[in-house]
Amino acid sequence: MTGGAALQRFTTGVGIIGGWSTIAIGASIPISIAFDNLLLAAALLAWLAGLQFREKFLLSWSNPVYRAALLLFAVLLLGTAYGQQAPGDAQRYLLKYLDLALIPVLGWVFIASQNRERALRILACGLALVLLISCALKIGLLPPLSWLRGTPESPFVVFKLRLTHNILMAFAAFLFAWLACSTGSRNAKLGWGVLGTLTVVNITLIVEGATGYILLIALVLLFGWQRARLRGVGIAVVAALSTVALLSAVPGPFQTRVKEIIFDLKKEGVDRPASTSTGYRMEFYRNTLTLIGNSPVFGTGTGSFPSAYAALVEGTGRKLSRNPHNEFMLITVQTGVIGLAAFLWLLWQQWRFAPQLPTPLERGLAQGLVLMMVMICMLNSALLDHTEGLLYAWLTALLYGGLKSRD
Repeated sequence: MTGGAALQRFTTGVGIIGGWSTIAIGASIPISIAFDNLLLAAALLAWLAGLQFREKFLLSWSNPVYRAALLLFAVLLLGTAYGQQAPGDAQRYLLKYLDLALIPVLGWVFIASQNRERALRILACGLALVLLISCALKIGLLPPLSWLRGTPESPFVVFKLRLTHNILMAFAAFLFAWLACSTGSRNAKLGWGVLGTLTVVNITLIVEGATGYILLIALVLLFGWQRARLRGVGIAVVAALSTVALLSAVPGPFQTRVKEIIFDLKKEGVDRPASTSTGYRMEFYRNTLTLIGNSPVFGTGTGSFPSAYAALVEGTGRKLSRNPHNEFMLITVQTGVIGLAAFLWLLWQQWRFAPQLPTPLERGLAQGLVLMMVMICMLNSALLDHTEGLLYAWLTALLYGGLKSRD
């Protein structure tokens, strides 16, 4: 065997390993952080061992979405060079944002349309597994198990905490709806439709979570617009308002959570330290705006939020926090309006180029991904959270892998 043939066989084998590792991340995201990290490591090593660095660099540079993701990561990387971070915080926060730099790495696999199709269905299967286990716990088909994440307050969450579970389920409902519209098989349409209905039931009647409720409503409105424009939005608005009114009148997780939020808002005041979950969030927002006003252009450095926030509230009796539960605010505190502009540019590039993707399924899901990130980043530090951040990065790599370069 010649050296060239041996090299060809090696790179082919490495490509297969990297491809399946990257695709399998879709099944792992809803289930296991450990498997996520193992598969990411395998995908990265395969990317490095596969050579073809010129082609890989051209992919990263010619794809405007990948380029914007690298720009945001570069800004956050530069942010580690200044500020008054506590020891280790700069590296710790930057590591959370590393998924942004891995988008072009994962995207190398998703140039192939068959890989994108397989990956979406593997993600759908992983989300369906979580959904079915949660529903089975609710109706008693499965007993509570020690290795599940259920708690007395939320006994029907499966592998993730309640907040993350409902975010995943809200996007799952959107994904299942699009898969039902994209298949030509009547049985497949029925199957995806049933899963989509179960997902809505799971979010609204089984596992409570305000972020999940808000995200689900937003995605329903977007889906209505995508499928039938103003007529679809009208139908979606009527359906959403009817559902909210019904759930507000019927005792259950939705009614309980809404009452808790209203009670917390009435109880809290700006003149005293917060004492409820909603109050803490409002307090974090107010204090974070003060931090932004102190260093609006360049921020206080990547990873500086905990120490900057602690210094601001010292002696006030207010609760410390490592993030403000708002990704837009967090990035602005750390890297100023420059970092915020880079993040908004990334989201805009995704929305702008979504209509140019090859298939209606990819175009619809890409717009849903952008809307999901905007909504959850307004309510949580999504890029700082492992599952939400990786889901965003992996789906960005997947959906925009089919974007044709202008060059």
